[in-house]
Amino acid sequence: MARTTTSDARRQDTREKIELGGLIVKAGLRYEKRALLLGALIDLSQRLKSDESERARLLAIGAEAFGKADE
Repeated sequence: MARTTTSDARRQDTREKIELGGLIVKAGLRYEKRALLLGALIDLSQRLKSDESERARLLAIGAEAFGKADE
C-alpha cells in the first residue's frame, strides 16, 4: 500500500512539473536562461506577498491568456 501511495505521489509531482513547464512555454519564455526564469519567479513571489493589486492584475492577464487558448 505504501509503495502505491509513493508511486502515485511521484506521478502527481511529475505531472505538476510538466504542467508548470508548459506555462513557461505558453508565456513565450521557452528559450530564456533558467537563472533568469528563477530570478523572475522569486521576484514575483516577493511582490505578490506585499501587493494584492499586483496579484489581481496578473491573475486577470493569465485568465485572459487561458481564455484565448480555449478559442
